Amino acid sequence: MNHSDTNRWRTIDIVVASVIAVAFGVIFWAWGLVWSATEGAFAFFPPAQTLIYGVWLMPAVVGGLVIRKPGAALYCETVAAVLSALLGSQWAGTVIPQGIVQGIGAELAFAAFRYRSFRLPTAVLAGALTGLSAALFDFFVWNVDYDLVDYRIPYALLTIVSATVIAGAGD
Repeated sequence: MNHSDTNRWRTIDIVVASVIAVAFGVIFWAWGLVWSATEGAFAFFPPAQTLIYGVWLMPAVVGGLVIRKPGAALYCETVAAVLSALLGSQWAGTVIPQGIVQGIGAELAFAAFRYRSFRLPTAVLAGALTGLSAALFDFFVWNVDYDLVDYRIPYALLTIVSATVIAGAGD
């Protein structure tokens, strides 16, 4: 069996990836409620709220680790984002391109190991890169009006930490 055959998606891969994505799409919608409810707790330093951000990045890492095929991280994160938008995310359709960008971040980590390593270091790198991609998206889409030093940079760094711990090491 050559390597291209092992990278081909089977029906079971599509089904499992879809189940992961749908489950996380519902979690995303609920996590949006948690995010809103916890805003006050982070009033002392608003960028610190991103310490709970990593939950939104989990399907990319979980999908890549479970399916172990090119595109799995992107598929799971994107489908979860689409479902959360359809369920009524407070951020509306903007979560869809955000999910795509986040999925690409994790996909880069799995691609760096040629979809052959699925151990903790790969998961941590996938978490960190999906966190970086999320931080970059937010930097230019959601946080563009905020101060660079006091908000945007700490927000980005804490997003990467959250993603590395929750989505990377936590998976």
